[in-house]
Amino acid sequence: MARLRSFRLVASICGLSFVLFCACLAAAQDPQDGPTIQPVTPPQVAAPAIPDRNASATQLEVQGDELRAEKRFLDSIDFYDAALAKQPTALLWNKKGMSYLLLQHPDKAAKCFDKAIKLDKNAPEGYNNRGYIEQMKKRYDKAIKYYLKAAKLRPSDAVFQYNIGSSYFCMHEYSKAADAYKAAFALDPDIFIRVSRMGTMAQATSPEDRAAFSFMVAKMYAKAGNVDRSLEYLRKAMENGYKHINDVYKDQEFATLRTDKRFEELMAQRPQPLP
Repeated sequence: MARLRSFRLVASICGLSFVLFCACLAAAQDPQDGPTIQPVTPPQVAAPAIPDRNASATQLEVQGDELRAEKRFLDSIDFYDAALAKQPTALLWNKKGMSYLLLQHPDKAAKCFDKAIKLDKNAPEGYNNRGYIEQMKKRYDKAIKYYLKAAKLRPSDAVFQYNIGSSYFCMHEYSKAADAYKAAFALDPDIFIRVSRMGTMAQATSPEDRAAFSFMVAKMYAKAGNVDRSLEYLRKAMENGYKHINDVYKDQEFATLRTDKRFEELMAQRPQPLP
């Protein structure tokens, strides 16, 4: 369905912030002719994409995926709707929900994820995504229930364990958070790096939380023998003002790390908390 759109929304995935592009005027002065007002060419805005009614559900889904990758989320929803009209699947409802989530419409996204779960109760993605909505709204107990369902359906997925840990961390139940993070780490040693690059570390909302989280991760990497990553997260812990940094000298997980010269250098530097 075609829409009249005078502005185009462009979303940043990490911050989910939006920028409105519009036409503007700029003043320019010609040394011979005097002051003049010249219009600045507005940014190129793609015309609204209209789904082809003759296209198959698969073709419409692929086009919706491409539009979402281009951050044209409203258009992607049109194509997912067209595909759903032809062949409703849990995957399509999840994709439509993700577009709404990126548009910062969590309630609309939640309805899509609920429909995905109703269509396929054995698909973990719907439960995981639904849990994320609850976590966004700080209803962590409900979020954990959804995440646990997702983890039960697919125990090998580190992201689900990470999300469980994230919600426990938000509740300041650090022991339970550590257990979930350890489970995620065992499944995927790079889980913390991958999640931080995606900008979805929702649990680290304050310097104190970020500090505690970084120290926890440093301990896991130290135990696994990954010195570089452990030192990286120890630095982050100090930069966020971790108050118990001296625990690094007594915690057994850091025993091997303490023999590394780089550890000595880092602790001697004592990076100051960032402003």
